[in-house]
Amino acid sequence: MKVYKICLIVFFIVLQSCKESEGNKLESKGTSHITIYGIGDSTMADKKNPEINPEHGWMQVLPDFFNENVTIENHAVNGRSSRSFIGEKRWSKVYEKLKKGDYVLIEFGHNDQKFKSPDRYTNPYTGYRHNLIKFVEETRKKGANPILLTSIVRRNFNEYGTLIDTHGNYPLVVRLVAQEYNVPLVDLQYLTEVLEESYGVEGSEKLHLHFEPGEIDYYPNGKSDDTHLSKLGATEVSKLFIEDLKYKDHPLISYLK
Repeated sequence: MKVYKICLIVFFIVLQSCKESEGNKLESKGTSHITIYGIGDSTMADKKNPEINPEHGWMQVLPDFFNENVTIENHAVNGRSSRSFIGEKRWSKVYEKLKKGDYVLIEFGHNDQKFKSPDRYTNPYTGYRHNLIKFVEETRKKGANPILLTSIVRRNFNEYGTLIDTHGNYPLVVRLVAQEYNVPLVDLQYLTEVLEESYGVEGSEKLHLHFEPGEIDYYPNGKSDDTHLSKLGATEVSKLFIEDLKYKDHPLISYLK
């Protein structure tokens, strides 16, 4: 009888161990539920009326790449800089919701350049750097995981067909903060430079918003916008983000479809 009881106890111990082991394997394969938050500007933001609106932020299409164990909360908003995102308490709302295991994608820069807008402008080496560090440290304080991203490029080809940078020192500061604070970096500036050049001077118009008057109802007077993305452009940038995660074997790849 004692032998039987001992065997039974050993059986249940082994069974529980197997369950825990299997649970750990499942968690490592991306079955625990997480939320990916996005903070940034219009190049990242969700757009209204996506069925008829040609403009899309690249994070708007990101849910298509992840499985059912990921919730995407895109808090990026048109016209925001790192400074105004904090000043308008938008970061506070994200911070309050963060939980252990979540991720925060951080992409600013386009509007931090707005020197005529004191509520948005930041010096890249002081205010901008400080704000990035704030996002990183406070994300980690909640047990969540920051990912820094450099700004996507503007379609800015000169008369020689050379793609010219418009972001100055802001992307460099992102790279330096990522290095100093050991934060995963997705260098979207570089990746989208390659993307724009691969489409060419004329072909790259398809990545953005270029329409003749009367071509589509949404822009009856036409549109020529080299900063914001079409659905094609947003999808291509999202693919670049995903491929970079795969290349670096980032933990988020376990949540991909």
